[in-house]
This record gives sequence, structure tokens and C-alpha cells, in this order.
Amino acid sequence: MAERGQLPPPAKRLCCRPGYGSGCRPGQRVGGTGLGSGVLCAGPSSAAAAAAAAAAAAAAAAALGLLPLGKTQSPESLLDIAARKVAEKWPFQQVEERFERIPEPVQRRIVYWSFPRSEREICMYSSFNTGAEDSAAAPGGAVASTAPGGGADTAAAENRLPFRRGIALLDGGCVDNVLQVAPTLGNPGHRHTPSHNSEKMPPPPPPPLPGTAGGNESAEGGRREKRAGCAAVQNKEIKEGFHLSGTVTEPAMQSEPETVCNVAISFDRCKITSVTCSCGNKDIFYCAHVVALSLYRIRKPDQVKLHLPISETLFQMNRDQLQKFVQYLITVHHTEVLPTAQKLADEILSQNSEINQVHGAPDPTAGASIDDENCWHLDEEQVQEQVKLFLSQGGYHGSGKQLNLLFAKVREMLKMRDSNGARMLTLITEQFMADPRLSLWRQQGTAMTDKYRQLWDELGALWMCIVLNPHCKLEQKASWLKQLKKWNSVDVCPWEDGNHGNELPNLTNALPQGANANQDSSNRPHRTVFTRAIEACDLHWQDSHLQHIISSDLYTNYCYHDDTENSLFDSHGWPLWHEHVPTACARVDALRSHGYPREALRLAIAIVNTLRRQQQKQLEMFQAQKKELLHKGLTSITNLEGWVGHPLDPIGTLFSSLMEACRVDDESFHEFSDFTENVGQCKSLEYQHLPAHKFLEEGESYLTLAVEVALIGLGQQRIMPDGLYAQEKVCRNEEQLISKLQEIELDDTLVKIFRKQAVFLLEAGPYSGLGEVIHRESVPMHTFAKYLFTSLLPHDAELAYKTALRAMRLLVLESTAPSGDVSRPHHIASVVPNRYPRWFTLSHIESQQCELASTMLTAAKGDVRRLETVLESIQKNIHSSSHIFKLAQDAFKIATLMDSLPDITLLKVSLELGLQVMRMTLSTLNWRRREMVRWLVTCATEVGVYALDSIMQNWFTLFTPTEATSIVATTVMSNSTIVRLHLDCHQQEKLAGSARTLALQCAMKDPQNCALSALTLCEKDHIAFETAYQIVLDAATTGMSYSQLFTIARYMEHRGYPMRAYKLATLAMTHLNLSYNQDTHPAINDVLWACALSHSLGKNELAAIIPLVVKSVKCATVLSDILRRCTLTTPGMVGLHGRRNSGKLMSLDKAPLRQLLDATIGAYINTTHSRLTHISPRHYSEFIEFLSKARETFLMAHDGHIQFTQFIDNLKQIYKGKKKLMMLVRERFG
Repeated sequence: MAERGQLPPPAKRLCCRPGYGSGCRPGQRVGGTGLGSGVLCAGPSSAAAAAAAAAAAAAAAAALGLLPLGKTQSPESLLDIAARKVAEKWPFQQVEERFERIPEPVQRRIVYWSFPRSEREICMYSSFNTGAEDSAAAPGGAVASTAPGGGADTAAAENRLPFRRGIALLDGGCVDNVLQVAPTLGNPGHRHTPSHNSEKMPPPPPPPLPGTAGGNESAEGGRREKRAGCAAVQNKEIKEGFHLSGTVTEPAMQSEPETVCNVAISFDRCKITSVTCSCGNKDIFYCAHVVALSLYRIRKPDQVKLHLPISETLFQMNRDQLQKFVQYLITVHHTEVLPTAQKLADEILSQNSEINQVHGAPDPTAGASIDDENCWHLDEEQVQEQVKLFLSQGGYHGSGKQLNLLFAKVREMLKMRDSNGARMLTLITEQFMADPRLSLWRQQGTAMTDKYRQLWDELGALWMCIVLNPHCKLEQKASWLKQLKKWNSVDVCPWEDGNHGNELPNLTNALPQGANANQDSSNRPHRTVFTRAIEACDLHWQDSHLQHIISSDLYTNYCYHDDTENSLFDSHGWPLWHEHVPTACARVDALRSHGYPREALRLAIAIVNTLRRQQQKQLEMFQAQKKELLHKGLTSITNLEGWVGHPLDPIGTLFSSLMEACRVDDESFHEFSDFTENVGQCKSLEYQHLPAHKFLEEGESYLTLAVEVALIGLGQQRIMPDGLYAQEKVCRNEEQLISKLQEIELDDTLVKIFRKQAVFLLEAGPYSGLGEVIHRESVPMHTFAKYLFTSLLPHDAELAYKTALRAMRLLVLESTAPSGDVSRPHHIASVVPNRYPRWFTLSHIESQQCELASTMLTAAKGDVRRLETVLESIQKNIHSSSHIFKLAQDAFKIATLMDSLPDITLLKVSLELGLQVMRMTLSTLNWRRREMVRWLVTCATEVGVYALDSIMQNWFTLFTPTEATSIVATTVMSNSTIVRLHLDCHQQEKLAGSARTLALQCAMKDPQNCALSALTLCEKDHIAFETAYQIVLDAATTGMSYSQLFTIARYMEHRGYPMRAYKLATLAMTHLNLSYNQDTHPAINDVLWACALSHSLGKNELAAIIPLVVKSVKCATVLSDILRRCTLTTPGMVGLHGRRNSGKLMSLDKAPLRQLLDATIGAYINTTHSRLTHISPRHYSEFIEFLSKARETFLMAHDGHIQFTQFIDNLKQIYKGKKKLMMLVRERFG
């Protein structure tokens, strides 16, 4: 029988049950439940004592502030106390069989109390989130919350929830025809007419039923026949119990008419065991109509009509009435009932049928049988379908959020100790294991998405909670273990650490748990998401020390003097709990998850006190060996499993448990208030130092303890795990925990905790991530140190900087590993693979290192000593040029804020970082290099003229020659720089001299790219300009291309040096080669310009360049273009040596134009033959036009007509096979 676990109490304790407020769940005791701290309420045997003490208990509760002021609570009657306990625990068959005669008022009160009394549970089965309590965050932070309060959209979504809609239907009077079928045993001496079989509940005791005047024997016999008759239909799905039915009218909407829904509910032992509604709802949760009817029964029980069970009604009928009843039933429902009715009739008329072998017949309306499963109705098929649908959407359409909400629902059920929690998780897990993407990803060797991976983590964590239920039965745990092993053995079952197998040994079973320790999981090649849950099946709660810790606030031993590492008590006599930390914290999470917050808190405090004691012992141990260890430079990882980023999230569990204990809620949100008024409200919570627990130091509180354990976990030295997902999880969990810490406002008490932990972390050596010597592959502390720095800075700046500077290191990127890597202890080397760290999150880690440095730079503004220290740390520890550049930019922005004068010290730091970036990226490719160079010049400008002069004098260590001339020197020489620096003439000249020197040096080193810039920069200095020109001439014959020379030549012409331009143009022509088909070559314009320049200078210059043109250019169209230009005008009037030209046009029959004409004709002939070799019909017309241009050139010669005719005749003869083309040639040229 599935039911909520109840805990065996060491001592009974009475509890007043004042009217059973709707805000309390069944089984909830005033002041909270407790593991081993008392029963929830006395049973029938102690009912008299309960009734006697009820008034006193209510008064005491009010005095303690547990009841609202101004409200009084009447004690319950002995009858109600007894009936309620029976209704909660006993199936009605057990009541019938246990007592021969039960007074009818007692039966009525049992039926009355058998219906669920908590609206919270109705809400749990009709909505994703009750809204009245915090979502239980899972150990990975994966659970999403839908708690309202986020605006109009959230409110609208809230109102669409079935629970909200059900309330609206109830409040709107839409529930009608409510009746309940329940057993009523007749009593001798009473009479009852057939017309009075319907009445209100609870009424005065009614007269006995007709036919029962002789006693209860006949009725009781009929009921026993009913029980026996169940066997005859055991294969039918019949939900036995009490039945509630009614109609719910759905008001007409704009597009839909009014509808009436018929609702039927079966209930037993304060649980709804089945629901049906004619609305056809297909969902995991109850529809709004079921909610409305359920709330009607809870809020208006006295208005519910009570009907007899159908077996009792039939018992009163004679033969004619029975026949009429059956025939009417078949007539009304003939399509559904007739086949079954005919089959049953045939079986009853058959003497040997199975149905005739059993005495009596079943009645599903007469209460539950002993063998009936007692659990809340859960539509398993819909759970499976919904999960399958969400998984098939692959993370789209909010499916990940929906799955997280399902996980939250499981946690909610566990907290209510509802057996459906494990049942629902099993259904979810089966669908996850059946996801076809698992096989696909395994075959392709690809990783699952990060969000999907987090869902698997939550799945594993929930199973860990379930198997660690302190009161689950052995057969339950065995069943879960069998199922977990089955899933674990599937090939596609995801591994615990994502994409890599974990080589760590089985560390979960740290305490001796007997001879039944599970050995299978430790031999598996990979640890899956279920491995820890399988291992947890071997854990138990029978340890006497553990039982005392969780069951009492007074468990101490002041006479205990064992000061060994694993002592059970500390020096104060307070209990300690030595267990593998993640496992111990999993116990805390299990207690919280199953609704035992006080017990979870007690264990959490014992664990934290144990951690603090271990911390102190480690510090003492290190200080005793400090000199030796530091001298050797040895270190080791002291914890193979880091607590932050661990699959079980131990630190997050401890932190959440302690924070919940110090949460302040001003209106007693969960006690004695109307639950439905609170659904959907978003309460603002704050945290305070509540009165100290017995096992805390003076001045400490749950809040200080939560903060301290978070700092302990974040500062732990731990090795970086293998695999992308595991490494991302370390970063993500660290950031989540710090985000929670940032929500807490620091006061003097918490600052003391920060100081204490910061000092320990700095002095604890290998036990701390901030120790003097750490392992090369330790998880860096940058993110944590940044939080420590900002928290400590206003209170202890020296300690803040010391902590942050220690955390700046990133040993994994150092060129030489510390000696500790070489001399690792053998037990470390066996589990930590010796690899170059495949740190997949390295870029994120470096960005966090950069953020830490930037934070320190910002804080150190105006403090020369600290700025120098931070700068030194940055230069030593940061190895990424992009991050150093970002820091340089950050420092520059901070130093030049608009509302203050520039901070020259910080500017110098910025410049120094910029210079380091220049040196780091000088010989490597970096797409931001030009941006970096421009920024550095800007920064140097802000620092002053001496900084600009310095970078130009040392340019070769910072810039390439191109950067130095085209960006640095050009910017320095610009008017904007002169104006910005307010330079006088002397300073301008000095800076210009440095720029010219730089330009000449760059031109010498890289004339191809720097010569033009050098000439430009040296224009105002004749000597420097001549030097630059000579550099160009020297490089022209060897290292410079024709395009570079043409560009410089055009510059020279523009500057008024035509002869120098001509000289450079002739040098450029010697490097040029244009083939016959390059008629679109970019150098054509340069060739035409060079010829035009020569033509303008005179006949001699033109005569000198034409041979170079003829030699370099083979393209006919280009040559003909040059030829026409030369024949149109007279060469320039000023020739070499000032000799005047004649002013006549140059003859085509004489040099140099005759040479050019012949070359042009020859180029046309060669090009024609080349084209005809591969010509296609679509190019025929283009070819004819080409020949027309060739004829124009031919005709420029005195015998050109004859040459062209011969040329055409040759074409006709050679290419006579191209008949169509030759026909076109004849048509055009004869």
C-alpha cells in the first residue's frame, strides 16, 4: 500500500487540531514536523488525552505566536479525533471487519474525514507550482520557477492554471448536483422509508433501512459478499472507495457556448484515487472542473448530499424493482452497457461459470478494500506522453522549462511525502532513457546540449534524494535499486561528468555500511548519472550517532576528550559528522526534500562544524611543515572531488539549508492562513541573524554559518575535472553560489567571517586555492577572489589586495611547471592523468582573470603604490594580449573620466600595458592589431609629448615599419595632435624630427610599403626628402613592384617633380608585362599615364619610353590607344636640357612611332590568331568588331591597306573550315 512515510517517534506528543486549517497539509503539526521528535497526533487509543489537552495546546500555540491574534480555537471532539485518524489510515473494509457493530454517527464522521482536507494538495495535482512556497532548487540550480509576481503576463498565466480556474468556477456558483455515495450500516430499532435515501451530511442519525429491522446481519452479509465478489472481476480496472460526483457548468465564452461537465471523484484515506470528467481533459494535472468539485467538498462539506452505496440500494429492492432498474440502466446506456450486460447475463445463467463460483458481487462505491493501493490519482499515460513531447521538441518552445517544472513537481511531492513523487520520477526517467537522441549522439560522438545535460543531472540528484528517504521500506529500496541498475547498464546512459569517463574510485560509501556494500559500481568503466544513487542504496540511517544528531538539539558530550581526526565531538562537546562531504550533504538534501527541515538543519550544522574543525586542523598541520614544503615547492591536490561543481552540489545544499533557517517572513506565510489567498503571491523575503542555535559560537547565526560554509567551499583547492561539461559546471556553480552571496547585505558580523576565511585561505597552503604553492591544474580562484576583494575592500583594503593579488596566478599557462608537478604523491598521480590541461573553459577563466585585474585597477586609482603592484601582477600572470589590451583600455577610461582630471599614474599604467600588448603581438597575427596601434598612439598622446617621442624612438620593438609610418608617425605629425598637446614651435620641430628619422628607418627596412609614407613625412625637410628619394631609387631595381613605383611616380608628379616621376615611371615599366589578352589589367592606366607624361616632357622622353612600352605591353588595344594619343598632339614644348621642340606632329614613318605602329600591328595579328584557335559562334560578332579596330590601326601605315588585305586573305585560307565566320569576314572586309 503506497502511502506517505510516517516516522517512528521516540516519545508521543499530543497536538491540538483546531478545525484543521486549510493552509496545513495532512500530517502537518503546529510548529513543523520533525524526524523523531514526536507523533503528529495521538491515535484513537489516546484520543481522550488529546481532547483533554486541546484547549491548553491551543492557548499555548497562540501565546507562542503560532495562531493569528484575535482568533480562538475550539478543541475537537473525541469522536472527530478518532474518526479522523481512522479515516487517514484504515481502509473501510478493515473498519467493517475489525468491529461487528459501528454506530452510524461514527461511520458518518469517518466518511466525512476520508476526503482530502488540504487545498494545497489539490493545487499540487492541478498546477505546476503552488506559488505559496519557494521552489526547491535542485542541486544544480536547474529547477525553473513559475512563481507569479512578474507582471501582467505572469498574472494572466496564473489565472489560466486549472487550480485558479477551479476556484473561479466554485466562487461563481458553477458547481451543482453534488452527491456522495458512502456506506451506512443499519441499526436495530430504526426505520427508514425508501424515499429518504438522500440526505445532507452530517445529519442526525437516520432510521434504519427497510429490511434491516432484524439487525445488521443481512446488511453486513451483503457487504461481505460485495468484498468476495471483487475476485470475480479482478481483471477489471475498478477503483474502489468513496465516490463524489457533481456537475460543473463552464460559462459561455465569446466563441464557445455554455457547457456542463459531469465530474466523478473516488477518494479513500484522504487521497483522491481516481477522477473522471466529461470535458475530456488530456493533461498531467486535474482539470478545473475536478478542482471546483474537490474544493466544494472541502469548503462546504455540510452541503454535500449523502447516498447509500449501490449495493445497499439494490439490497432494498424486490425482484420487479431490480428488473426495472437493470432494464432502465441498459436503455439509457445501451451502446456502452448492452454488450457487457449480455455477457454477464450469459455467465450468471451458466452454472459452471467463474462468476457463479464466488458468493456476492463487487460494489466500487462502498469504500476501499484492504488490498487497494492508497495513493493520489496520477495519470501515468499523460505523464509519459508529456515528457515524450517535451523531449521531442529538443529544447524549443520552452520544453526545457516544462521539464524543469516537472522535476519541481516531483520535489514538491517528495516534500509532502507523497509516494507519487517516486512514481512520477520513474515515468520521467523511462522517457528520458527512451530518447532516440541518446543513441544518435553516442554514434556520432557528439555531446548533448548543455541544458539537456543539466536535466539529466537533476534526474540523478532526484533519484539520490529518493533512495535516501530515511523511512522508505526495504522492499521499495530494493525495487528502486533494481530499476536503477537496469538503466545504468544501458549503453546510452549518460555519464556523470558529461563526455568523459571518471577514473575516480567509489568515494560515496565513506562510512562502513555493513557487509552488503555494493561492489558493482566501483568496477564500472564509467560512472553514469545513476551511479551515485545506486551507491546511495547501500547507505542507511541506523547509525546511533547520526540518529542522535538529527533528532535532538540537546545532543552533547562535554566529557568527550578524543581530539583525533575522526572524533565524534569537538572541544565544545558538540557533535561532529565525519563522512564523505558530498554524501553527508546528500543526506541533508534528502531530509529537506522529504519534508524534514529541522532534521536537515541539525545535520547541516554538524557537517559545517566538522568542516570548520578540519579547516583548523589543516592549518595547524601546514604551519608545522610550512618551511619544508615551501622550500621544496611541493604541493598536491588535497581533495580529488571539488565541492563546487560536484554532481551532488554539497556546498549549495548546506548553504540553502542554512539560509532557509534564517529566512524572515512577516506574516507566518504557511501557518493558519487560507491557502488559496496566498497562491500566486510573491513574498519579499529577507535574511536576518536569527537567535543562535545551541551548536554555534557566541554571536554566530545560521546566516553567518551559511556564508562561512560557502566561503570554505569556494576557496577549496581542487583539481580541474576532465571534460567540457564538467569544467563548465564548475564555473557555473561557482558563479551561482557567488550570486546568492551577493544578495546578502554584509554587516560587521559577516565581515569578521570574511576576514577569518580570507586569512585562512592565504595561510592554509595546499588545502586552499589561495595557498602560497598550489598545484598547476588547480581550479583558479579569480571569480571568487573578485567577490572577496569587493567585499573586503571597504573594511580591510590590505587584506583585500593581498587576496586578489594571490589569486591572479594562472599556473596552467606558465612555460615551466612547478616542481610539485614532477613530485606528485603516488596516490594523486594514480587518479590525475598527466596531460597538458585540456581546459575547455580556458578562455572563460582568462576573462575572469582579466575582470579581477580590472577591478583592482579601478579600486587602486590614485594610489601609486597599489597601481604599481597591480601592474606588476598583470604583466606577470596574464598571458593573453587581448585581455591585456582590454585592461589597458579599461585603465585609460578610468583615468580620463569626464568629471575629473586625468589620473597620470593610471594613464602610465594604461600606456605600459599597451606597450606590452604591442610587444606581444608584434610577430603574431592579430586582427585587432591596427586598432591596438591607433589606441596606443591616443594613449601616448594623453600621457604627453615625451611618451610619443619614446614610442617613435623605440618603434622597432613595438611596430612594423608600415604601422610606424602609416599610423604612428602620421598621427603624431597631424594638426589634431599638435593642438591637443599645445606644442610650441620647438617641440613641434623636435617631434617632427623624430617622425622623419622613424620614416627613413622604416623606408630603409621596408621600402616597398614605407617609401611613399617616408617621402610624405619628409616633404618639409629637403635633406630628408632627398634621402627618402634616393632610398626609393636604390630599391627600385630590386625590391619594389611596378605598382609601388607608379604610385610614387604619380606622387612625384603631383609634388612638382615631373622628371623624377618620369624616371620612376621608366623603372616601373621594366617590371611590367602585359600579355595579349589582358585588356582590363589595372596597370593599363599607369602605362597610359606614363606615356602621357613622357609625351608632355618632349620627343626625347617619348622616344626613350616607347621601346620599354613595346617590350612590356603585348595587348593590341592598349598599344593602339597609346599610338593614337601620341599622334593627336605635339610632344611637350620643354624637352630635356631646356631645348625647344619644333612643334610639329611626329611622323608614323619615323622612330619612335614607327616602332610603336609595327608593334601594334603585330599585336593585332598575334591576338587574331590566338582568338581564332578557340573561338565559338557566340563570339563571332565581337571578333568582327575586333578586326574593324585592327583595320583602323593598319590604315595608319602608308601601305596599311595592302597589309590588311593580305592579312584577311591569309585568314580566309587558314581558317576556311570556319565557313560561317569567314562568310561574315567577307561581308565586312571583302
